[in-house]
Amino acid sequence: MRRSIFVTCAIVAAGAVLLSGAQKRNAAPSDLLSGIPSGKTRVVDMTYAINDKLPAWPGDDRTFEAKVNATPEKDGYFTRSFWMLEHYGTHMDAPAHFPPGKLFLDQIPVDHFFGPAAVIDVRDDVAKDADYRLTAVRVEKWEALHGRVPPGAIVVLRTGWSSRWPDQARYRNMDANSVMHFPGYFVAAAKLLMSRGVVALGIDTLSIDYGASKDFEVHRTDLPAGLYNLENLANVDQLPEAGAFLIAAPIKLEGGSGGAVRVFAILPNK
Repeated sequence: MRRSIFVTCAIVAAGAVLLSGAQKRNAAPSDLLSGIPSGKTRVVDMTYAINDKLPAWPGDDRTFEAKVNATPEKDGYFTRSFWMLEHYGTHMDAPAHFPPGKLFLDQIPVDHFFGPAAVIDVRDDVAKDADYRLTAVRVEKWEALHGRVPPGAIVVLRTGWSSRWPDQARYRNMDANSVMHFPGYFVAAAKLLMSRGVVALGIDTLSIDYGASKDFEVHRTDLPAGLYNLENLANVDQLPEAGAFLIAAPIKLEGGSGGAVRVFAILPNK
């Protein structure tokens, strides 16, 4: 499921946003975007920097490597090559990650990368149960407070698990039987959110399926339906439950089952 990639040059991800597609699905107000240079709009980086010390999926022992190709002292400039797993650090799962999902990373419609954030805070529940899974009832509770989850939304589950990052042992939370314990989604909650027309499910853990899952049933539900997943999100605690707008810009990796993604939240700066 995790196919490695080799990249022989440094990659710079730059997003050029055409809002025409996003405007059809609750686009960010124009004043929110125009307020970024002046500081009226706050931008939250929800992405961990990539290096070789990040918590990885068990069994993924070789995760990231970087090699210096040229130095200022020798060549007058600096470049590196790097190698990494597709599913490492803050990353996006493409639908093709779990067949019969068909879209590879480079084939996901670009307007799905922009949408209002629906942040569901379950930190109190997770503090009591590391194996907590989001229920449909909890989604409905969020809607009672903030209104129906809008079509085109990017849902983010705030579990508080990022407080364990980057301690791999605590982040995996593996027991004596090598079973991981961290929170995720129930299939029923995923299906309810899918019925609302959301484009993605996100979380601040290793997986949208809870750690003890053996069959990745949520992956097998949302990815074949054309959604994508955002995993290992950072700084989720800085977002309101409603009112932020997300931009998720993945590496455009042809044929990728997933890949590194830069995720930004924009919201009024209070």
